[in-house]
Amino acid sequence: MAGRSGGATGRPPLTERRRAETRMEIAEEAVRLFAAKGVAAVTAEDIASAAGVSTRTLWRYFRSKEECVRPLLTTGLELLREHLRDCREEHDSLAEAILSIRYDDETSPRVRALRDLLRLSRDEPGLRAVWLEAHYDAEAAFAAMIAERTGRPAGDLAVRVEAGVLNTAMRIAVEDWALRSDRSAGPSFAETVTRALRMIDRVGRG
Repeated sequence: MAGRSGGATGRPPLTERRRAETRMEIAEEAVRLFAAKGVAAVTAEDIASAAGVSTRTLWRYFRSKEECVRPLLTTGLELLREHLRDCREEHDSLAEAILSIRYDDETSPRVRALRDLLRLSRDEPGLRAVWLEAHYDAEAAFAAMIAERTGRPAGDLAVRVEAGVLNTAMRIAVEDWALRSDRSAGPSFAETVTRALRMIDRVGRG
């Protein structure tokens, strides 16, 4: 998911921020090249050159050329963690916390790249695997957040089910938005996520 939290957050160290920026630059260039040429025709060297880094640097960050897109898929989860740190007591559930995030405009390059990536993932097994792996990891992160908010163990069945429902709703909402054939019609990114989460508005309460 792509979003932007509203409150001020503690800034990570410069080196960590620079690494995150480099990873995102690589991700955006990878999607651009994949969309223009197809995944099979793009090499790791092509992505590294477009991002202005060495191939060695690229391999230090990613295990495969397909995994280069992962930062686009996980940035929303990191922003949610920051948002929850800033407004810990303001929301009754994770779903409400997600709904309170101010999302990037759909014309922003990052949101357009996310849409292109998800459209590509329909026919590219390698990209689809990265997308599903990102959500597998997100489910564990959601469970940890719910556990922290409710005082229950992260491995508790109810916590895991709540996390799974929330995670699935987010995945389906983003896919529905991205794969809509007519980009100019239908609800926006934020509206689509809101509709999905309103359907499960009791998820994560406790």
